[in-house]
Amino acid sequence: MAPIEVIAQLLVLGGHLRKVRTMSYEVQMLKMGQCEVAGPEVYWMEHWNDWVTLYFWMVVVRGHGITAIINTGPPEDLTALNARWRGAFGERGCMQRAESERPVQALAAIGITPEAITHVLITPLQSYATANIQLFRNAQVCISKRGWIEDFHAEKFPMHVSRWHRIPPDTLHYLMFEGHEKLWLLEDEDAIAPGLRCFWAGVHHRSSMCYLIETAKGKVAVSDCVFKYQNLEEMVPLGIQESLAEFHLTCNRIKREAEIFIPLYEPDVLQRHPGGKIA
Repeated sequence: MAPIEVIAQLLVLGGHLRKVRTMSYEVQMLKMGQCEVAGPEVYWMEHWNDWVTLYFWMVVVRGHGITAIINTGPPEDLTALNARWRGAFGERGCMQRAESERPVQALAAIGITPEAITHVLITPLQSYATANIQLFRNAQVCISKRGWIEDFHAEKFPMHVSRWHRIPPDTLHYLMFEGHEKLWLLEDEDAIAPGLRCFWAGVHHRSSMCYLIETAKGKVAVSDCVFKYQNLEEMVPLGIQESLAEFHLTCNRIKREAEIFIPLYEPDVLQRHPGGKIA
């Protein structure tokens, strides 16, 4: 084979290998609990007489020296959270959680310790996502800068959720003091690592992000901006949202940019991805 042909093949192979390297993250789901909500919370002005089951997922992203999690699971003590949800939906609306669904136990089941987590990616600033950030003391904690300001420190309008149900006191103390150097306030468009980036999603909360992960199966998008596949695939607006305009902008962008979408409260993830293994 002529030298020029060898060089050409090496360049092609090199390009292929670079592509493989940037698309090699593994993505796996871990359940952190579940609850039921009234239909109109999920589907805008629809399903008035229905109840909808929601699962609360932690997403584990591994590859290239990174072990990241998206969301940290609800508080160790569910009393305060369930008191608020009971007020909205009665006992049926309370968070239910098995011992195996606590974050440390769930991660241990797939061979991961809290110390091994390099990045904690949050969406949104709500206690069911933020309450265990302080367990992961080696991790960079990635939070929307816009959400950090508008969802917690300088609200533009009165929120329907109290401050301490957004970031619990012990978590906030960690972020403000011991973990301050670990806090990474994400821009509306930001890159966390090669093949792992994010954009501000809005819709559900001011702190709602969409995380984009390169995998061997294509680009995986993960967000709380909608709750169910139907919201995105049939363009049925989320019930508990802050902006209908953001719903359309964000959902259309996800459809353009991702091959796989993971709604962070969707039980049917397990039907499409057995065992919660996305890629």
